[in-house]
Amino acid sequence: MNVGEVLSPTERDRIAGLQLTARQVVEGFCSGLHRSPHKGYSVEFKEHRPYVQGDEIRAIDWKVFGKTDRLYIREFEEETNLRATLVVDSSGSMNYVGSRAGGISKYQYAVRLAASLAYLMIGQQDGVGLATFDTKVNEFLPARSRPSHLQAIFATLVRRPPGGETELGPVLGGLAAQLHRRGVIILISDCFGDVPKLVHALTHFRHARHEVIAIQVVDPDEVDFPFTGRLRFRDLERIDGYEEVDAAALRDAYRAKFASFQKELTEGCGRARIDLLTMQTDQPFDKGLAAYLATRRRLR
Repeated sequence: MNVGEVLSPTERDRIAGLQLTARQVVEGFCSGLHRSPHKGYSVEFKEHRPYVQGDEIRAIDWKVFGKTDRLYIREFEEETNLRATLVVDSSGSMNYVGSRAGGISKYQYAVRLAASLAYLMIGQQDGVGLATFDTKVNEFLPARSRPSHLQAIFATLVRRPPGGETELGPVLGGLAAQLHRRGVIILISDCFGDVPKLVHALTHFRHARHEVIAIQVVDPDEVDFPFTGRLRFRDLERIDGYEEVDAAALRDAYRAKFASFQKELTEGCGRARIDLLTMQTDQPFDKGLAAYLATRRRLR
């Protein structure tokens, strides 16, 4: 899979010039200076870990393979300017496609956002990892800064369609325990669910001294509920989840409920010192991302 299959040349050009910078000092941030002349690695061996798709074959410890018949990677202390993990929601609710989004689902939009960030950061020689999840973490790629790792990230993002239920809190809480080195956690999700549980889970990352950015992806239909007539709505996270309603009669109550949800999410993230960026799928994602990163750069 080539970069061009996920991002258009125009989108790549707009993203490539941006600089994603963290407002707080994160482990591994060396202001562009590396102690080792070997990009991305120190000379000190750290540990073995199981091989995952996307790892360099040359990093396999063949002596351990000969003894155990299992593939393990010799992992060294990686020295990158920034270490980020993209956490992408692949649950059923992300499969929604509205009438004003140009035929793109929330998940497709999230994939493009994640691909843009990965392309940007690896272009800056920063380390990027990826986790996709629904009721559990489905795919996990540790942070790497090699250009070849970008292809593994893209392949993972498009490998499986979204589906199934999710509860963000428990999944994110479990993931926090897997990320031992400090860095930047970038959640890309519609954030639908129990807000206190979500914020509490993200707070686990903050307590571990990660910086956390939550990018909320919503469809315009979910914001203003433009439907009319008697309609049957299907729950995208449950096969048997249907409800028939009078859309016009429900509109005001829905909008009030959504506004209350957004207020709770915004205030919760604010208290936890988590950046929240809400993007609608009819908004050009590269322009929204550019504006946000420009703001971060000014506040740095």
